[in-house]
Amino acid sequence: MPDSETLVAVEHLKKYFPVRGGVFGRKIGDIKAVDDVSFMIRKGETFGLVGESGSGKSTIGRTIVRLYNPTGGTVFYKGMNIHQLSKKKLRQYRPGMQLIFQDPYNSLNPRIPVGDAIGEALVDHGLATKKEAREGVMEVLDICGLASHHIDRYPHEFSGGQRQRICIARAMILNPDFIVADEPVSALDVSIQAQIINLFSELQEQQDLTYLFISHDLSVVEHLCSTIMHCTYRGYSQPL
Repeated sequence: MPDSETLVAVEHLKKYFPVRGGVFGRKIGDIKAVDDVSFMIRKGETFGLVGESGSGKSTIGRTIVRLYNPTGGTVFYKGMNIHQLSKKKLRQYRPGMQLIFQDPYNSLNPRIPVGDAIGEALVDHGLATKKEAREGVMEVLDICGLASHHIDRYPHEFSGGQRQRICIARAMILNPDFIVADEPVSALDVSIQAQIINLFSELQEQQDLTYLFISHDLSVVEHLCSTIMHCTYRGYSQPL
């Protein structure tokens, strides 16, 4: 069981995906994407997961925030077993843990103005009216280095770096304390990567955030993270 300084604890986590074959699509085996992984993330820490493609690091992140259900093991968030929560209870905890995806191009609906994309979660969770959400969007755009007049523009009008700032703003508007950042700079030009990394650092200092930072680039992880775990092929891991 995690202590009071631990925000997230992963204990003996396993995630297997079935392999199916034959005419009737019967299960013929498993892909062990994550196999018996354990670690703790303390409040205010940036914990790094580094590894090559296929090493299971993204699966770990998505299982922690309950996009996937684990095959085995336990994930604690604020002392609660996140995978035992009812849908109603999970909804209460969901704003506190957010996921930022790798690809800012596919993470935003091209038909929706970015202001609506950022603010809709506030309305969906019953945390604000549409008017209040718009005011919140203005504030979070500024925090993330964007201008208020961007609120009514569409994703195609922004550069890759700006789109990732929008995705970060969408996560930040719910006032989370834990963010899983899954390869958040790997799709960006090198010149832009440093700006986004600096933004993560600034937000952590201002908002007292805790990060799980996932990357294949060890140099990026070493720059940001106080604790690093190396994911090897198919879900095995070891501390660095």
